[in-house]
Amino acid sequence: MNWLTENLPGTGGIYKQSPEDFQVEEIPLYPCSGKGEHLYLWIEKSGITTHDLLAQITRGLKLKERDLGYAGLKDSRALTKQMISIPLNKSGQLEKLKLIDAKILKTDHHSNKLRLGHLAGNRFTITIRQTHEDASVRATKILEKLQKSGVPNFFGEQRYGALGNSALLGRLLIKKDFSQFSKEFLGNPELIRNSDWKESAEHYRCGNIQLALESLPKRMHDERHLLRYLLEGKSHREAVLSLPRNLLRLFLSATQSYFFDQLLTQRLSTIDQLIDGDIAVKHLNGACFRVEDLATEQFRVDNLEISPSAPLYGSKVMIAEGVTGQREMDLLKESGLTLDNWKLTRGLTMPGERRPLRVPLAGAEIISQEKQLITLTFALPKGSYATSILRELIK
Repeated sequence: MNWLTENLPGTGGIYKQSPEDFQVEEIPLYPCSGKGEHLYLWIEKSGITTHDLLAQITRGLKLKERDLGYAGLKDSRALTKQMISIPLNKSGQLEKLKLIDAKILKTDHHSNKLRLGHLAGNRFTITIRQTHEDASVRATKILEKLQKSGVPNFFGEQRYGALGNSALLGRLLIKKDFSQFSKEFLGNPELIRNSDWKESAEHYRCGNIQLALESLPKRMHDERHLLRYLLEGKSHREAVLSLPRNLLRLFLSATQSYFFDQLLTQRLSTIDQLIDGDIAVKHLNGACFRVEDLATEQFRVDNLEISPSAPLYGSKVMIAEGVTGQREMDLLKESGLTLDNWKLTRGLTMPGERRPLRVPLAGAEIISQEKQLITLTFALPKGSYATSILRELIK
């Protein structure tokens, strides 16, 4: 089975033809208090990643990235609105801050720094083009099914980087294969479209680090950092572990995501049904518990109060029992890993957690339609991705 809505025909079509076709707006977890030592910037960006945006702000305001706060990472191939927090003492420099492909829409004060995950969810407005002529009818039926059964909680393609290798990079980190990590980090030339980047990757694979550095686009700061360390005679281990910790954790997180997506694919037809040994997650607060009374808890599943879960692997993660638990451990074993492998040095240890196999869908509706084009809007909880809905819609 490829889709939860296997029996419903898809709309067909394509999306992300322009940033305006894929709009994302954060839904704040709490309103700003209007006072405090932190300034929240409501920023609209297009064509750049959240990390690109943070880099511009740190350079422009002469800050370190740890001084900034953000609730989530937003897609580069989209028009997005998100909050970034900065220390209040930098507010006087905002007038001179020049952002590329981004603009500050408004500011407000708050008492605490914005933290990762401090958002309720995201609202999406997405245009799908080149659809079947009856796409609106098809989409409506699919959305009705997803609102009833929940949305498969896949991470999807955006989690795995521009070259699709973020999960592989994380696995190489876990296995401490720093030489191969460096090669993958610079990229596979066969997958790179940018001519300068492609040339740099080719030079690196031929062993010419100096030419690789000279060819690499200026904007690729982390890759340039790695090459400079290697040119200074540092080992691959030293060079890799000198990269920003949040970047390395992003790769480890992508590996967790990859394994989760594999387990979800195995369970796709039963994401709204409990099985012996399951660990359920409460949607209200994310709390996990082992299911002991299937009949009682299934009633709560039917009401989308709780859902069965799968692990984001880590050194301390809860593992299910029974058939579910066997699947979880078999997948890890097949990859040559154990839970202890997630204990890493330099603040990179991943304790792990449980993630629901599905999430509730809110406010889904078709807001406009033309011949072979529909625009829809919907909201998802934090940590969930619109591509999970689009894969069901478009098929």
